[in-house]
Amino acid sequence: MRLRELEPGQSGTIDRLSCRRQLRRRLMDMGVVAGTPVRVERVAPLGDPMELNLKGFHLSLRKEEAGDIWVEVPADGC
Repeated sequence: MRLRELEPGQSGTIDRLSCRRQLRRRLMDMGVVAGTPVRVERVAPLGDPMELNLKGFHLSLRKEEAGDIWVEVPADGC
């Protein structure tokens, strides 16, 4: 599932990045790497950007960028 598909309050674990090299490097520098737990805190009223909780800090990403991040979601969806 893509990160952009998660709703506020849902969590998952980053599985992989499927983006261009430059964006991949920038995301990895910010801690967006495989195996990292991530939680969607909130989404702006028009759906862009998304605020994430990642390794204890908040990170805002555009939906387009979040679409390049694949996550594994627990069976209970939370």
